[in-house]
Amino acid sequence: MRYPWRMYIRRVTTRRTESGETYHSYRLVESRRDGARVRQVTLLNLGRHFEVPEDFWPGLCARLGQLLGNQAVLLPVGLPESVETMAQALAAQFVARAPLAAEDSGGGKGVAEFATVDVASLDLVQPRSVGVEHVGLHALAQLELEPFLASLGINAVTRRIILMQVVARMAAPGSELATWGWLNETSALPELLELSLTDLSLMRLYRAADVLVKHQAAIETHLFERVKNLFSLAPTVTLFDLTNTWFEGDMTGNAQAKRGHSKEKRSDCPLLTLGLVLDSSGFVRRSKVLAGNAVESRTLAGMLDQLGVAPGGLVVMDAGIATEANLLWLKEQKYRYLVVSRERNRRFPEGDVTLTTAGQDIIQVEKVLDEAAGEVRLYCHSPRRELKETGINERFCRRFEAGLTKLAAGLSKPRGAKHPDVIRERIGRLKQASFGVGRHYAITVETDATQTTVTGITWKKQPVEGSMLTDPGTYCLRSNETTWNEEQLWRTYIMLTDLESVFRSLKSELGLRPIHHHKQERGDGHLFITVLAYQCVQLIRRALREKGITERWSVLRRTLTSQRRVTAQFKQQDGRTLSIRKATQPEAKLQAIYQAIGLNPLPGSTKKFLS
Repeated sequence: MRYPWRMYIRRVTTRRTESGETYHSYRLVESRRDGARVRQVTLLNLGRHFEVPEDFWPGLCARLGQLLGNQAVLLPVGLPESVETMAQALAAQFVARAPLAAEDSGGGKGVAEFATVDVASLDLVQPRSVGVEHVGLHALAQLELEPFLASLGINAVTRRIILMQVVARMAAPGSELATWGWLNETSALPELLELSLTDLSLMRLYRAADVLVKHQAAIETHLFERVKNLFSLAPTVTLFDLTNTWFEGDMTGNAQAKRGHSKEKRSDCPLLTLGLVLDSSGFVRRSKVLAGNAVESRTLAGMLDQLGVAPGGLVVMDAGIATEANLLWLKEQKYRYLVVSRERNRRFPEGDVTLTTAGQDIIQVEKVLDEAAGEVRLYCHSPRRELKETGINERFCRRFEAGLTKLAAGLSKPRGAKHPDVIRERIGRLKQASFGVGRHYAITVETDATQTTVTGITWKKQPVEGSMLTDPGTYCLRSNETTWNEEQLWRTYIMLTDLESVFRSLKSELGLRPIHHHKQERGDGHLFITVLAYQCVQLIRRALREKGITERWSVLRRTLTSQRRVTAQFKQQDGRTLSIRKATQPEAKLQAIYQAIGLNPLPGSTKKFLS
């Protein structure tokens, strides 16, 4: 259909029947002549949050007519960039809502259709990324998240905005403000979900995240049950660990924002702690936001209670949480556990039992049964870990000895410290900053006859037996699962290293840090959206691994972002403008990803529009 583009914007006042409250909404309207009379037809509903100033409405309508009539002007004089962005988005919305062309969303060829066009008039406009969006929506469909949100009574627009934020976190990690900009300027996601810019005010993104957090427990339960069914999982192992992220700003409005030990060395900022409970499959069973100064050893009971893990389940955790009190609690609650032992003394495994890692490294192990305690110890030695720890030891030893050498050299300088108390204090500081290597040195401070002046500092390296210096590469696992053999124990422990990779993915690939929100529920929402994005990424990567595609998400994302949806515009011989919107053909690597997970390689349908 061809339009003469006599368009204008109308403000409509609506009164709510229940409360009597009035509000304004906006519509893009066209005047059409029908015989002897003129009637107004609504072309687009612009919603309540249409923010273009009224002075620019005529310019917006004129620019929209230019875009749909293939009159390319980059930025008309006097038209702000925000208005140009809105005009571009509305033009794309017109094309996106056009009827299907002969080549439909199935990717197959329909009935041939020919048109005579001016090739020189070709314009390619509205390029938008579509690959990550396509795969992300597929993952969410597999998880059946939107139907579940609908069952919770969440309205359709809010549901779609929630889906948008999860996919945005997968594609372009950042704050909600950054997500809003990405949706407006870069992504075809609003088009795929049939949402316009007027549906996407920043405040609606925030409020959708608020709704999400209110139903967090129910959503996590649903998603985990869904992945169990999808992959026929038999959940028997629970992995538990914590990480933290920092805030930008003082965050006085968030009671959980506390200063504590930052794993990213950002102790200058308020922190939040994220606790995760995963199954051996790598999917999140439960997440919880804790105060930034939360102590790992005090969070286990509360998390497992909330999770509802059945007695008899196996809990795997690292040494930071494996306190004697926690292990006693696990025994009393009839849980099994497998932990990294907190014992300080190391021991090299004896015997000839070895295991082979996925990287073909040989791990020597020894299982020792403690019948009185009802536990086993698995002593392990890793050559790769030995090389790493030896390098660490040498670096810290050199640093510690360099500090002692500097102190000793200062004794011969006129202004160098020489008083015994000062020297001993500085040696103490060196030990404190030595990451434990200071205990392996016997240090002698020599003084003059008056014992008021230090005359010499000597030291001798004396490695303490059973330490990282004497037994590098060794570690000990502890469990009350006494019936398992060495390989079962060790292979299960290795899952804990997978949890560490989860945290790395959350932080580096999915925008867990930093947090900019001042309100507690907004910070919680930011973290929960990141966890949901991880669930989708885990689902996609698991499906791809079954087909031999094993790249990290950051690598997969780079491949996926190569695909775009674009609109090709031509002038036809009859003077009308033909606009065709469709996705670009995927290149080989992207095609392989789509084939592996059974996706149509051309996201979105092909649209044709005449103006």
